[in-house]
Formats: sequence, C-alpha cells, structure tokens
Amino acid sequence: MKKSTHKLSQQDFLKPRNSAGRNLKAAIGVGVGLGVLVILCILVLPVLWYPLVAAALGLATWEVCTRLRENGYVLPRTLLIIMGQAMIWASWPFGTKGLVAAYVTGVLALMYGRLFHHGPTTAPQNYLRDTTVGIFVLTWIPMFGTFAAMLSRIEVDAASPSQSEVIFDANSGSLYILTFMLCVVASDVGGYAAGILFGKHPMAPAVSPKKSWEGFAGSLVGGVIVGSLTVSVLLEHYWWMGAILGVLMVVCATLGDLVESQFKRELGIKDMSNILPGHGGIMDRLDGMLPAAMVTWLILTIINSSGAV
Repeated sequence: MKKSTHKLSQQDFLKPRNSAGRNLKAAIGVGVGLGVLVILCILVLPVLWYPLVAAALGLATWEVCTRLRENGYVLPRTLLIIMGQAMIWASWPFGTKGLVAAYVTGVLALMYGRLFHHGPTTAPQNYLRDTTVGIFVLTWIPMFGTFAAMLSRIEVDAASPSQSEVIFDANSGSLYILTFMLCVVASDVGGYAAGILFGKHPMAPAVSPKKSWEGFAGSLVGGVIVGSLTVSVLLEHYWWMGAILGVLMVVCATLGDLVESQFKRELGIKDMSNILPGHGGIMDRLDGMLPAAMVTWLILTIINSSGAV
C-alpha cells in the first residue's frame, strides 16, 4: 500500500480551524458603523461621549433585565435603568464619589423595593436570589460602564501641551478614550484572527467552548503592542506602562466574555437580543469592554497623575 505523501500547504495551514458562527458581512457592516460613531464622539464631538455611553448602558441593562424576567427573576427593570443612568451622570460632575453614591442608592432601592414587592402583608418569594441578581446587574453594567464614560473626565495638564494633545483637545479626554478604543480593537482583532486560524485548545470548554488559548494569545499580542504604542506615542509615557495596560485589559475582557457566556448558558439563550445584526445585542458587544473599562480608567489615571516622560 502506498503511503500518503500529501504535504501541508500554506493554504491548508491558513485555513480557518473554526467558524465565526455569525453573518460576517452584517457583522462587519455594523462594526464599521459603530466604529464611525465612536470616532465621531472622540475626534469631532467629544461632548457626545457621555450620551453615547449612557445610551449603550441603558440598552444593555434593558436587554439583561428582559432576559432575566423572561426566566422568572423578579427585577424592577425601570428602576435598574434609572439608577444606572443616575450612576453615569452623577460621575460627570462628581467623579467616583458621584458614581459610588448613586450605586449605593440603587442597591438600597433594590433591597427595600424587593422586600415589599407584593405589599407589606405578603412575604417576598426568592428575595435573596432576586436582590442579589439585581445588585449584580447594577455592578456588571452601569458600574463598570461608567468608568468608560469617566475616561473623558481625566484631566490633562495643558500647561505645555504636546502635539497630540493639541490635535485632540487637551481638556476633552479624547486621548484616553482613543487609547482605550484602540486597545479594545487590537485585542478583538488579534483574538478573532488567532482563534479562527489556530484555535485548537479550549480555554474553558464548560463555559465557552469556542474560546481558545490561541485566541487569548492573539488578544494579548494585539493588546500589548497597541497599548505600548498608544501610551508611549499619544500619552508620552513609558511604553511598559502601556504593555501592563494591554495585559490587564485583555485579561479583564476575556473574563468578561466568559462571565456573559455563563450568564447566557444558564438562561439557555444565544444572544441578549437581535438589535445588532451579526453581533446579537448591545451587551454581546460590551461584555468584555465593561470590566476592561474599569482597569483602563485605573491605569490611565495613574499614568496621568505621574505626568509625561
């Protein structure tokens, strides 16, 4: 019997191991549209960044609460949306103090409101479950997401602005938003490409079978490279601070993806909604960005407070 002499060609090597599982054309079109909207808010009208984040977080909260209510959880959807918006907008003038004050107010409203959901003469059912899930939603979406909004409130020392600060308006926080978004895009593109082409070893098959270590490595490479470049070129700080930013952001984004995967698995759904063709719902796009926004705000605040090099 003749032995097979077939050799692995370059085309075979680059052939995707995995399918994206989405309508790629629709996903690309929607992705480009969202990208243009974000760029508009960063470069043209920075004042629209807060409204954009607030709208996205409001829709995401609506999606998540709707899916939970469909599965038997008793949640005050309107209250959660209102308190989420209060958290975002309180951070505009008051920063983290406003965010925390609004968050605690929302938690108290949930605790007390759920206690008397059926009136003072009827004992509440599943009180601990529903209250805990409500607090989880407040933390997961508006709490983490508000840090993305607050990137625009990081104050830059404009006494001797660099060329990049002159271009992007030193008082708008555009440089910080741009750094965050470029790192997010690099992480997504790197992870998507590496996962599709080389994904072979599942990271957490019990939670998300399609999430691979190869994809995670691709996200790390993209996040670290772009983080180093943006922090050194745009923010004029040590490149290694950008590398740290890239690593932490990718780790948080990956874990955020896994959290949403488990969330949807327990509810037995594929997407949070169908608002975005090819992507699913708003929350399906924000799942990794929300925890990543928190760590990005923290690192960039440290970088800003230490000054340029």
